[in-house]
Amino acid sequence: MSERLAAAFRQFATRECPDDPLYVALCLLVADQPALAAGLSAAPPEQRRPNLWLAAVQDRLLELGGSHPLAAYYPSLGGGRAPDPALAATVADFVANEGAALDDMMRTRSTQTNEIGRCAVLYLMLLELARRFPGRPLALLDVGTSAGLNLGVDTYRYDYGGAMAAAPAAPGVPVIACDPVGLLPLPLGGTFTLAHRLGIDPSPVDIHDERAVRWLRACLWPHDRARARRFDDAVALARTHRWPVRREADCTAALEPWVDSLPDGVLPVVFNSWVLAYFSADALRHHVDTLTGLVARRGVAWLSAEAPGVGVSAPGRPPLTPGSSAWTLVSRHADGVRTECVAWSHPHGRHLEWRAPR
Repeated sequence: MSERLAAAFRQFATRECPDDPLYVALCLLVADQPALAAGLSAAPPEQRRPNLWLAAVQDRLLELGGSHPLAAYYPSLGGGRAPDPALAATVADFVANEGAALDDMMRTRSTQTNEIGRCAVLYLMLLELARRFPGRPLALLDVGTSAGLNLGVDTYRYDYGGAMAAAPAAPGVPVIACDPVGLLPLPLGGTFTLAHRLGIDPSPVDIHDERAVRWLRACLWPHDRARARRFDDAVALARTHRWPVRREADCTAALEPWVDSLPDGVLPVVFNSWVLAYFSADALRHHVDTLTGLVARRGVAWLSAEAPGVGVSAPGRPPLTPGSSAWTLVSRHADGVRTECVAWSHPHGRHLEWRAPR
């Protein structure tokens, strides 16, 4: 277990959080001293990941109000201390004193980062679907929705390298910056109508539960204060709009009943982002088979934004940079079902390369 744990933390430092100096330092520290994160062994197998330990540590610091010296390293708690040789002893002291609380969180919590930065790409995808299926309002189902913040995709404002889109500027409206790269233009023309929206999750987060929202905040990287401000604005919007979020123990089994519930004429869009890695191998196969069947039989549009090799993959897709998201669209047309890589993006939507020709 310790060797696997060390390798997982070392890989997380290089692939998942290279932009956060504190998290890089913490991951490399645990890679050298796996006993610091021994409590991960009590987590469900699909949750034994470095980001669960990182979130548990930050959540406990937030709960303590920054009273432990470790908080000095966390910009999210007002700290400005850079990782230094004293960090190792400070972490060891924190784990020794707070180990029981950390272990309890790792047994009972799951990483549910509700990253609205990905909505910058989702918004473009919905514009593209409206262009391809003209005259049809969209119905959005967010699988693994957490607190349902992706459901507000049409209420946020987007900055694509100076080209603004979606909601008008207003106090409390998150502005999500996403830098376009590559040669193809973004599909910014047109509009879409989101007639129905629903989020489903085995363990949805109650947006009105302050402790649950604190856990989501703890799942954010501590150095990215702009991301934290966007999150807080999105939470406030979600509390106002009350987008529907439903607990579903088996999200795959809920797919076809949701399609059945929709009125004629709408285009069902099933969306998942950085969720499928938490499925067991058998559950993932069943989920993919179910969705591809719904595309072929019911005309569902399936939009999957996952790490390379997870879930469904477009034929002939070039290799992605490790840690990137491949945005794959599976949809039915007159000539049959198409599976295509429509975009690549940073995992949190900071930049994207549009790959679907107009």
